[in-house]
Amino acid sequence: MQEQVADGPDGESVPDTPAPHGRGRRPGRGPGRGRGRRPADEVRADVLTAAGALLLRDGMAAFTIERVAQEAAVSKTTIYKWWPSRGTLALEGYFHAVESALAFPDTGDIGADLTAQVRAFVRLLTGTPAGRVVAELVGQAQTDPDLSAALLEHYSGPRRDLAVAAMRRAQARGQLRPGVDPRILVDQLWGACYHRLLLPNEPLTEDFATQLVDNLLYGVAAGTPERDRGADRAAEPRQA
Repeated sequence: MQEQVADGPDGESVPDTPAPHGRGRRPGRGPGRGRGRRPADEVRADVLTAAGALLLRDGMAAFTIERVAQEAAVSKTTIYKWWPSRGTLALEGYFHAVESALAFPDTGDIGADLTAQVRAFVRLLTGTPAGRVVAELVGQAQTDPDLSAALLEHYSGPRRDLAVAAMRRAQARGQLRPGVDPRILVDQLWGACYHRLLLPNEPLTEDFATQLVDNLLYGVAAGTPERDRGADRAAEPRQA
């Protein structure tokens, strides 16, 4: 049976458990408040939705457990059961809000896939409040060990793994040299975007994202011909 969560009148999170001797449900202490007893998965999703919306709307400075609890109609105790700090909740709320925008395409053309993904990432950072939020989360992670660990485990680590896996598939198709380390390629692409986000000496644009991928795939050494955008990609070997 799925766990349900109720907010007690004193703000305590109370699991909905059976009463002894078959006398119905025992709702903890007194009647539930807010939106009443709900499945834990539903409560968690509501908290993440509220956290993501609050973070993108008002930024990290205004982000508090109390405000998320109020907007999600849950108790602070319920939130702390799943997230040990304000930073870890903010991070997961952020990713919950932007996950669909960061989907990694897999068309079989590594050049097109990388260009589409990096451009989408830059578009998210520059065209929505997400850029400010990411900068704030990265900054706070320097002094918040829980957030730093969550950033690696739930955001940057999995995102990195997706890109590395896509590049390894491209190596298997013959589109990238077999001796190239995909982890370094990830740093060259996304690391450059984070550099311009956090140290904005130069603008972070979608054209910049395209040039990053082009330089990576087609080289910058003198004498290397510039690619023809249609012909070069059409000539790349593909797996049937």
